[in-house]
Amino acid sequence: MSEGKRPRGRYKTTNWADYNAALKARGSLTVWLDTDMQWYASATGKRGRQSTFSDAAIPFCLSINCLFGLALRQSLGMVESLLRLAGLVWKVPDFSTVCRRQKSLSVKLPYRPSTTALELLVV
Repeated sequence: MSEGKRPRGRYKTTNWADYNAALKARGSLTVWLDTDMQWYASATGKRGRQSTFSDAAIPFCLSINCLFGLALRQSLGMVESLLRLAGLVWKVPDFSTVCRRQKSLSVKLPYRPSTTALELLVV
């Protein structure tokens, strides 16, 4: 055995009920959308074309992209589905808008391991 490599440990699951519950919890998702959130951008008063979507809408799309590891177009489709499920009649930014705006915005999601369901709050 080369130096620096350790032998892999073998783990034996003894409590199958807890193990199954933990696996199910990994697949659970709750998304809270604030209906008062400013999804569309307000006028800036500057010359030129105004932004259609606010600085909250683009990071939301990028957060979904980051959380699920999807391609950006798939993430936008998921955002559209989430908005429809929430009963919100909001447009979803198109691919080129998100690509262009993500250069100036950064989305950092800290990783915290959990045994419970994922909850995402968007305000």
